[in-house]
Amino acid sequence: MTAPPPVPRYLALAENGALAARAAAAAARLGDCNLCARACRVDRLAPGLRGVVCRTGAEAVVASAEPHHGEEDCLRGWAGSGTIFFSWCNLRCIYCQNHDISWAGDGRPLGAAALAELMLGLQARGCHNINLVSPSHVVAQILAALVIAAGHGLTLPLVYNTGGYDSPAALALLDGVVDIYMPDIKYADDETAHRYSHVRDYVSVNRAAVREMHRQVGDLEVDDRGIARRGLLVRHLVLPGGLAGTSEVARFLAEEVSPDTRINVMAQYRPCYKATGDPALARRPTVDEFAAAVAACRARGLWLL
Repeated sequence: MTAPPPVPRYLALAENGALAARAAAAAARLGDCNLCARACRVDRLAPGLRGVVCRTGAEAVVASAEPHHGEEDCLRGWAGSGTIFFSWCNLRCIYCQNHDISWAGDGRPLGAAALAELMLGLQARGCHNINLVSPSHVVAQILAALVIAAGHGLTLPLVYNTGGYDSPAALALLDGVVDIYMPDIKYADDETAHRYSHVRDYVSVNRAAVREMHRQVGDLEVDDRGIARRGLLVRHLVLPGGLAGTSEVARFLAEEVSPDTRINVMAQYRPCYKATGDPALARRPTVDEFAAAVAACRARGLWLL
């Protein structure tokens, strides 16, 4: 017999009023914003003011909301992952494949009620989860929408699909809310992160975030249909010339997070946006480079998707 779908973690918080309290606490932080690891301290509630890097004010900007059939098998299943793609980003990766969204901010601003409608609409279309893409700079807006959506019957698991530059403050607000964390681990050293994503302390922030995410949800669990229920799933994009530091990433996950970590070692890098002007990034990884990255993860005993 097929097991019943899991109860999302946020429903318990919604029932006792704690989810609304989290949303209120997050909204208050927007007035002196430190909700992502940039901690730019801009008053995002003031008319016309926006985050220094995320370029987002009081409302989230949404580029698209559709069932996505290109995600990992355990997320997309047969009906798709209910992807909400937020515009702007708190990173500035020069090779971004979605630069029109993440750098240029293509999309439309939405209030909490409209964002909740998107979540409920994706559920009505049969999606397996609500997949929040590039959410780090809109945690407050997501929580406000989730209060409304949960009150109107949302029962899908939440996927927090992040570039991995997340603050302890934001993750504390999301504890007991997010079912599946899917962070990137982009780099193993800060010099590379600064050069290619314009952030100085990516490695320490990212590792602290991944540890906390795992503490909250544990290793990835799937149901008897192969659909993710809860847990941590890491994405790691292989860059040419070993720039992503895959061997060290694998060591960190196996020794400091869990040897049972599920990781998607991704081969789809191609020179995009500003990367074409950087000699180190102006080519795709070779077959041998990708094979070496996979072998490094296997050698540490990680579970590859």
